[in-house]
Amino acid sequence: MSKESGQRRAGATVSEVIVVGGGVSGLTTAVVLAGRGHRVRVWSRQPAETTTSAVAGALWWPYRIEPQDRVGDWSLTSLRWYEELAARPQETGVRRVGGVHRGERLASLGPWAGELQDVVETAEGLRCRLPLIDMPVHLDWLEERVRESGGSVERRTVTSFDEAAAEASTVVNCTGLGARGLVPDPGMRPVRGQLVLVENPGIEEWFTEADPASSATTYFFPQPGRLVLGGTAGADEWSTVPDPRTAEEIVARCARIRPEIARARIIGHRVGLRPARAAGVRIEAEPLPGGGRLVHNYGHGGAGVTVALGCAEAAARLVG
Repeated sequence: MSKESGQRRAGATVSEVIVVGGGVSGLTTAVVLAGRGHRVRVWSRQPAETTTSAVAGALWWPYRIEPQDRVGDWSLTSLRWYEELAARPQETGVRRVGGVHRGERLASLGPWAGELQDVVETAEGLRCRLPLIDMPVHLDWLEERVRESGGSVERRTVTSFDEAAAEASTVVNCTGLGARGLVPDPGMRPVRGQLVLVENPGIEEWFTEADPASSATTYFFPQPGRLVLGGTAGADEWSTVPDPRTAEEIVARCARIRPEIARARIIGHRVGLRPARAAGVRIEAEPLPGGGRLVHNYGHGGAGVTVALGCAEAAARLVG
């Protein structure tokens, strides 16, 4: 994808595509399709700022996503794009920020890790500079790119893909956890993540540490106007209501790394349901009644932001 990936290629044949789902996967797919000459309409039942994507801490890193043999390429494709977008952080929401993955070792990662720049293995873990995305800003930017290309973002609640197929010959399914009922795909399951937002006491680097003995992860990400603390990974938990005790535990874990966090004023709580899939990410096409085509792009687990462009380009190739 070029630096101006949302621009249409001269002479391209215009066809209409409806992308169902307005999170980072749906909007990124729409931007890619617009860049390939399609007229794109995004149908989303909720505003981008209320999607699971908007809740994400959004550090680029392949996390809780399968299949491993494809995740590396998708992630690296997205990484290169985010590194370009980081030149315009206020516009795109993307910055390159340094930090530490405590306990990680390059040898335990996939071949993709060999392509990373600015990574140093230390006694503590991996010290890296990686894209950190301010999701509300980034989602707004993606929506604007869709509109600039002549496309639209519409509030529509879809109960069947036939509704979209009645208005476009190609439909792209980026519904995340909603695919469980729409496809239907019973292999879709939520992995609940809870976050705490606090006033940043002056922390400039991110930090992550996974606990292999539990679903808890300790991390903090410095975003503009806030420090994002996490987190949890509760499989098959559907509640989107923040749990006060869990919030206290998150703050306490982060404060063990940076004690000043314990005194930071809490400004918000967030819960998101990661769209995990038993068989991993699904990117494939199938026919629709009447000669149309349905292209699936869902099941990104905890790495929807990390693989957004790589999966979008894979889905766009199936659109044609």
